[in-house]
Amino acid sequence: MFETLSRLALTRVLVSLLTHEEAIVAGIGNTNFDLAAAGHRPQNFYMLGSMGLALPIALGGAVAQPERRFFALEGDGSLLMNLGCLATIASVAPRNLTVIVWDNGLYQITGKQRAATSSVTDLVGVAKAAGIASSAWATDEADFTRRVARALIEDGPHLIAAHVDDAPGAARPERDPVLLRDRYMRGIGAV
Repeated sequence: MFETLSRLALTRVLVSLLTHEEAIVAGIGNTNFDLAAAGHRPQNFYMLGSMGLALPIALGGAVAQPERRFFALEGDGSLLMNLGCLATIASVAPRNLTVIVWDNGLYQITGKQRAATSSVTDLVGVAKAAGIASSAWATDEADFTRRVARALIEDGPHLIAAHVDDAPGAARPERDPVLLRDRYMRGIGAV
């Protein structure tokens, strides 16, 4: 059995470990709300209203900028919406991409409906079966910290999943899609 961890605390750990303008693409809802609370950076992209697209966007960035580390933050419900992206990531095999999945067993942002991960679906098992060999559950905050630190220096792709709480998101990023896109594109030097 895994310890239930604080999504916000883990997001803060992730941001604190980034020292080389690594990019983070955060999925909808509480995933990006906590990223905004953990510390805004120009290399943060906050997804608005498009469930399941954080991984494909981060993959595109990782392929376009192989010298920069990219992180995709996604909730379990959003990943379930687009499981095929795991096979694509495994096929492309970008060495600079790490997927982080917050699993609380819920479609939290839409009303806390139970997700398949609450009973039968193991997203780390799915990722391994798709071909992402470096996939693991973080058992506690210290283990999560070690896994992120390793992903920052070892070739990927990597997938790190954690069983997290269902606390409300701690902050809200701005809701202007053009502003968010433009700031992120400047932050990763793409304009």
